[in-house]
Amino acid sequence: MHHTGGPGWRITMDTCGPMLMALYLRDVSGLVGAGSPALSHVAPAVTAADHTMLTSGVGGTGALRDQWEVWWTRLLRGFPENPQDISPPDFPELAGMPALQRVAHAHYGAALTWSREQSQLYAMMAAQRETLGGHKILADLVQNREMELGRSARDFTLTIVEVPLSEQRAWFIEPNRLIMSSHLLDDQEIFRSYVQPVVELLV
Repeated sequence: MHHTGGPGWRITMDTCGPMLMALYLRDVSGLVGAGSPALSHVAPAVTAADHTMLTSGVGGTGALRDQWEVWWTRLLRGFPENPQDISPPDFPELAGMPALQRVAHAHYGAALTWSREQSQLYAMMAAQRETLGGHKILADLVQNREMELGRSARDFTLTIVEVPLSEQRAWFIEPNRLIMSSHLLDDQEIFRSYVQPVVELLV
């Protein structure tokens, strides 16, 4: 986790294990375009499986998509204060979502392994950024905006959730969250194109 801040403002960058699990289950279920915003596929890619038989008695693919979207919205709202892991074998956190529970039961081991691998890779990348000063752009964006406005930044928090996505971009979720490809910061020009408008809005 990285924190950048000044008087009254704070920007946090981190990843989220439960969101990684959710994205794995979305992609292994072939739920293209699910969620709002509809994020791109994860990278490295996860091979989709056919869950028609698994979910046929509990609403099928339509129910699975709806239930996953409810869960995803809940994860977005809960981060970073209350990231909610799912616990096998019954997944009580997914109560009332039988199709999603079945898929979680079928793929829990693989999803957990994948999410842990991605979290470890993220931790190494974040440590390297700290060493190289890769986060300095965040403070620069705020300071440049303060100079443009001729005043200090308003009090604000911005939470940036980094997840491994195939599309190098960020998605703004009002009022103060960004979901971002974990390698977007590697290209500071593209990073700036997505993050600067949000910083300008908040400052």
